[in-house]
Amino acid sequence: MGKYNLTALRVRQTALRQKASAKIDRLPEWVDIIGDIPPAQVIVRHQPIQHDYLRQRVRTVPETSETEVYYESVNKRRTTNRNKKPSKLFQPVKIKYEEDQLRKEFFRDHPWELARPRIILEKTGKDFENYDWSRIQQAGKRLDGESVVQRQLWLLNNVPDMTKTAAYDIARREFYRLRLRQEIEQRVAAEEAEANGAVFGPRMLDVSMGLEDKIFEDWKSWAKTQAQVLDQKAAAFVGAPEAALPADDTGPEPEAEPENEV
Repeated sequence: MGKYNLTALRVRQTALRQKASAKIDRLPEWVDIIGDIPPAQVIVRHQPIQHDYLRQRVRTVPETSETEVYYESVNKRRTTNRNKKPSKLFQPVKIKYEEDQLRKEFFRDHPWELARPRIILEKTGKDFENYDWSRIQQAGKRLDGESVVQRQLWLLNNVPDMTKTAAYDIARREFYRLRLRQEIEQRVAAEEAEANGAVFGPRMLDVSMGLEDKIFEDWKSWAKTQAQVLDQKAAAFVGAPEAALPADDTGPEPEAEPENEV
């Protein structure tokens, strides 16, 4: 039947014909099961539904002071090309959220925030219900990049006529202010502890610099050994340099300078 291979769908009929023609002694165990529960006969695969990617915004009604919530579609329009063969036509549609793009932009601008330890364990899986993102600092949650993302999303969904750039600037300003306050508190706490007799070990920066120095010294010794090996290989082909000949003691003695007459 053209390019369709229906061998798998007709496996029961094939087994019955082989039994009728005495090609096999007995029917397989799965013959009755396939007869009761036959495989699907639908060959055509349907394209999955393309859902609209919506985002919530708040805007001011023209000529009034009232605000309204509306939803706008942000699906990209694709130009239809008849000569282009569709790809990934029957794959499931990817699930997209608006905060995915916000999160990507923040960590692209702040890559070192990914190096900070984070707690991703939740007790009930509904910790977000206890957060109020009308402010960036939340009780029971450490300040991190996700706080900036959720704060920016809240501003976009609740503040009238808010743009993504303005919401990003507001969330970052609040984040920088709180992060600076935390660093000052940690520095003051460390100074107070040292004043009361506490002794701290080397800082992370000192440890990393020590490891870097050790690696450099190891590399320098390895490079020196490799240079000696290369010199020895070159000397094997060229030969050792000639030594300076010793002075001949049997040669004529230098003439004595005449004494000045008085």
